[in-house]
Amino acid sequence: MRGSVTRPRSLPGPARARRAAGAAASAALLLPLIGATPSTGVTSDSTNATPSTGATSDSTTGLQRAFAAAAAEYRVPQSVLLGVSYLQSRWDTHGGAPSVTGGYGPMHLTDARTALTTAPHHSEGTEDPRGDDARPPLRPDRALPEDAEIPARLTTLLQAAELTDRNPEELRTDPAANVAGGAALLAAAQRDLGEPLSPDPADWYGAVARFSGADDSATGAAYANDVYDVIRTGAERTTDAGQRIALPARPGLVPDTTQLRHTGLRMASAAGTECPRTVSCEWVPAPYEQLGDDDYGNHDLGDRPDSQSIRYIVVHDTEGGWEGVVDLVQDPAYVSWNYSLRSTDGHIAQHVKAKDVAWHAGNWYVNAKSIGLEHEGFLAFPDSWYTEAMYRSSARLVTYLAAKYGIPLDRQHILGHDNVPGPTTATVPGMHTDPGPYWDWRHYFELLGRPFGSTADGSGGLVTILPDYPANQPPYTGCVTTGAPCAAHGSSAVRLYSDHSETAALIKDVGLGTTPTTGVNDISSRVSTGQQYVVADRWGDWTAIWYLGQKAWFRNPAKRPAAVPASGLVVTPRAGVGSVPLYGRAYPEASAYPAGVPAQAVSPLPYRLPKGQKYAVGDKVPGEYYYAVTFATDAHRVVVGKDLYYQIQYGHRVAFVRAADVRLSAA
Repeated sequence: MRGSVTRPRSLPGPARARRAAGAAASAALLLPLIGATPSTGVTSDSTNATPSTGATSDSTTGLQRAFAAAAAEYRVPQSVLLGVSYLQSRWDTHGGAPSVTGGYGPMHLTDARTALTTAPHHSEGTEDPRGDDARPPLRPDRALPEDAEIPARLTTLLQAAELTDRNPEELRTDPAANVAGGAALLAAAQRDLGEPLSPDPADWYGAVARFSGADDSATGAAYANDVYDVIRTGAERTTDAGQRIALPARPGLVPDTTQLRHTGLRMASAAGTECPRTVSCEWVPAPYEQLGDDDYGNHDLGDRPDSQSIRYIVVHDTEGGWEGVVDLVQDPAYVSWNYSLRSTDGHIAQHVKAKDVAWHAGNWYVNAKSIGLEHEGFLAFPDSWYTEAMYRSSARLVTYLAAKYGIPLDRQHILGHDNVPGPTTATVPGMHTDPGPYWDWRHYFELLGRPFGSTADGSGGLVTILPDYPANQPPYTGCVTTGAPCAAHGSSAVRLYSDHSETAALIKDVGLGTTPTTGVNDISSRVSTGQQYVVADRWGDWTAIWYLGQKAWFRNPAKRPAAVPASGLVVTPRAGVGSVPLYGRAYPEASAYPAGVPAQAVSPLPYRLPKGQKYAVGDKVPGEYYYAVTFATDAHRVVVGKDLYYQIQYGHRVAFVRAADVRLSAA
């Protein structure tokens, strides 16, 4: 999706009561909490105590004291308040800017007026979500309804304002007031359940489940389990405002999960879903329906992984709110994706089985070999920060899918939609750019259990892009108004220049045919966390890499590196040839197609791999094409050729090169 530059007007989609599914309240959590665990020896949970952080100045303890004060005022155990806040925002304040669903401050108190939109992900731009030029282009044109009732989970800031008798603007902008609002909501939930305001954090499980905003017990339980996992493990980190916050570990804490029965949340079943037991998941099927003689929607039936492997997971953002987006995927005339993930509590809806092929990535080769995940949120508006609850739920789902289908956990297989190549030259300019520069790939891969780091010594010829997300704040424009600067924000992306100077021209992408800019949707001159490139040159604090057939420079000072040395395989044109063509899909040679299956063009992109340049390799794959152009499946075929391809990291997007055209070597 290309991030909107117009202020959203209305909440998408009417809310629907849906049957949900998920983990039992007592299910063990598989993912560890990433981050330092303070060794404190703390065995009690006094609401007036402030955990020792080793810091003494107001600049490092102010927010910690705010948690202690709010816990004391509203009689909420401080560990519960800290645990809930960590799962919402990791204690960050984001300068008072709202999240993707209009959540403010460390407690993510929501005011839906900031999270409204009318531009759904696949209804905008020129990208064909199916990406198959064997069929007429599919251009979904569906507006989101504007007559929505705002769900209670998106109005918690106003509820907190009433409970605390504070101005809503204060709750948005003052972190201490925001924490107090969260404490008031937790205390109110505890009283509504008829439970005492106990100093024991084990007695607050039901209130935490209610705080999630979930409307079913499975989602509430999954959220509460995560909060108590944070409390048991403990955490300590410096926030985006430079404050050191600590939550002492309580490894023996066992919450009273029986409280879930009294929360009033409806019971649910996980029937029909393909999800790990550690998330809350429901089955909301995308329809496979015939719309006319030669028209059907909104996905293709398949037999994966038996007929063809699943090699990619594609991360999207929805560019719309939960209710409206989940309505869209149930429209047979629209498009589809495999899973949707909700921001406020990490709840998941599955729409298309893994065996079938959803229409989401804009490249038929990638669609046929991928699973698509739509995350509730916006690339550029309002400020594109995502909740920890959604990051964790997504990471658990991806870890499960990767293990089940043998998908490597790296950035050449866990792709952003913005990393998917255009299948042909004509499609390159219209490809989508989500989840954008504000998706925290570093933290995401930590949650996946595959943290990025150096894998070679300082002389390595390959680098992994790895900036410090909070401190890395390259300027962007066009988040809200065309050409206007975006708010300062941590980013996974690093900007590239034509020389070792920030006054030099930005790197140009010839496939886009436009002058590069700092626009939030312009990916021509930036690399992203976890991507790997071959070093082309160095100059002081600057490193050059081979990128889009050019030498591209980025600042990489030793004291604040933007990349670390890596090892791996690379390709370069074989001896005796000059530059070689690149492709947006790995299709078979014409002779591989059986009778009745039209041979697909092997169309080169407007890019070349020049002699003397090297690029990182992600995979070696045979040419493959899934022929599925009819509603009836008896004519569907998977065509596999003899030609082999290497998938490489060429620019911001990946590309394919014929193995016969290049030489493989170690970096």
